[in-house]
Amino acid sequence: MAIKERGADRAAAMPLTEHLRELRSRLVKAGLAIVVGMVVGWIYYDRLFAWLSEPFNAVVEQSRAEGREVTLALTGVADPFVLQMQVAAVAGLVLSSPVWLYQLWRFVTPGLHKNERRWAVGFAAVAAPLFLAGALLAYVLLPYGLQILFGFTPEGVENIVSVDRYLSFFLRMILVFGIGFLVPLLLVLLNFAGVLTGRKLVSWWRWIIISVLLFSAVATPTGDPINLLLLAVPILGLVAIAVGICLLNDRRRDRRSGRMDYSGLDDDEASPLDPNPSPLDEPTRDDGA
Repeated sequence: MAIKERGADRAAAMPLTEHLRELRSRLVKAGLAIVVGMVVGWIYYDRLFAWLSEPFNAVVEQSRAEGREVTLALTGVADPFVLQMQVAAVAGLVLSSPVWLYQLWRFVTPGLHKNERRWAVGFAAVAAPLFLAGALLAYVLLPYGLQILFGFTPEGVENIVSVDRYLSFFLRMILVFGIGFLVPLLLVLLNFAGVLTGRKLVSWWRWIIISVLLFSAVATPTGDPINLLLLAVPILGLVAIAVGICLLNDRRRDRRSGRMDYSGLDDDEASPLDPNPSPLDEPTRDDGA
């Protein structure tokens, strides 16, 4: 017990100067990793930009076949250099993410307890694939969304899209879809923390569906129901899985505590009978009775 307390309180016992020194060391290592990633992104800039512009190029070919002209353009003198710096910076952040995330983890870990470390590791292990799945879905849906948006162009008008605006639009779509896929994981974390119960989430199913549909309508670049459902259906499926995990965790928690959980019931809802009630004390009889 003393060893555990010593390990848990090591961060609190460190003076402020040591905290700042460790923070500086972590930041320097993370910064060097980002710089190395930016150098790699600068070297492979042509391949990265071809990958980024592939959804737009697919729309260009289809638009020209329909008689519309769509062009991706640079409008400033220094825009080519700035664009390459932006692509290299984004590539540096993505490529170096394992390093700076590890440095952040090592800085935060001394202040966490053992169970909190397990939660954090589990969250990171599940969050990364979910975010990548959402980003991949955004990359797949982006050409369809762009094609629908460019379809509103009047006849005789050309679409000249600035590259920096397209890049910001591309990154925003990737982030929105990736974060959307992390919402079910947040529900599971709130359940494991004891804030939400699976029964409460089941009772909110109407509001959950409406919220997911509204989020999908805002996140997708078009107003058509096809792209909306392509985002909403996977999120609703993940939410259903998350609710199932919450219900299983509620049952596990009830079996471990040995008591019934009434937190998910409404005020006017009848509570179920406890199959293992606590024994009542029998009244003692008076010998003289």
